Amino acid sequence: MTAGSFPELILLSTIMGFSIFLSLPVIFARNIGSKTITTLTAIAVGILVFLLADVFSDVTGNLYPGGSYVANPAVAFIFLACAGGSFAVLLLLQGRKTDHDGAVKPMHISVIVAIAIGFQNLTEGLVFGANWNTGLYGFVLVIFVGFILQNFTEGFPIVSPFLGGKAPRIDLLILLFLIGALPTIAGALSGYYLDIPYLNVAFDSLAIGSIFYIILPMLNMIFSQSRNQVQGKTIYTGLITGFLLGFLVNVI
Repeated sequence: MTAGSFPELILLSTIMGFSIFLSLPVIFARNIGSKTITTLTAIAVGILVFLLADVFSDVTGNLYPGGSYVANPAVAFIFLACAGGSFAVLLLLQGRKTDHDGAVKPMHISVIVAIAIGFQNLTEGLVFGANWNTGLYGFVLVIFVGFILQNFTEGFPIVSPFLGGKAPRIDLLILLFLIGALPTIAGALSGYYLDIPYLNVAFDSLAIGSIFYIILPMLNMIFSQSRNQVQGKTIYTGLITGFLLGFLVNVI
C-alpha cells in the first residue's frame, strides 16, 4: 500500500487537533446556576477519569506484550519514570500556584489539564501519522472521526475550572486550547517518519501522571462546594455521566 500524501496529513491532523476548540463556547455561557456548574464540573472530571483509563489501556499493549502478565522491564521503567515524574513535578509546583486559602487556582488547573491532553493528543497524532504512512486509509478514517469526537469532549475539562467565575482573556483561552491541540499535528508528523513504541509509552505515561494529578484538586473543588446531600448526588451523577460520555464517544 502507498503512503498518504504529506499535505493531506497536515490538513487532517490540523482538523483533528483544532476540533478541541468546539467546546470553547461553553465558557462564555451566562446565568449558569450553581447546580449546573457543579454538574458540568463533575462531568469534566468524569471525562478525565475515563481518559485516564483509556490512555492506560494504550500503554498496556506495550507494557504486557502478547497478553502476558509479566511486564516488559524497559517499558515498565519508562512508565514509572514518566508517570511518576510528571506527577511529582506538578505536585512540587502546586505550592506556588495556590490562593491564600491553599486552593489551587483555576488557571493552574486549566494549564495542567491542557498539558495532559496535549501529551495524550501527541500520542494520538503518532498513531494517526504512522497509519497514514502505511496507506491504511479505511482505518485512518475511523481514527480521524474518532479523534475529532474525542477531542471535542477533551476540550471541556480545560474550561470547566472557570465555570461560575470570571473567564480569562480570550487570548489566554486560545493559548490553553493550542497547548492541547498543536501536539496532535506534531505527533502526526513524528508518526509519519518514525515508529518508536517507546515514544508512545513515554507520552502516554506523562499524560497519565498529569491527569491523575489534576483530578485530585478538581474533585476537592467540587466536593468543597457541596453543602448537602442533594449536591452530593449531583456530583456523583455528573461523574458517572462524564465517564460514560467519554466511553460512548470512544466507542463511536
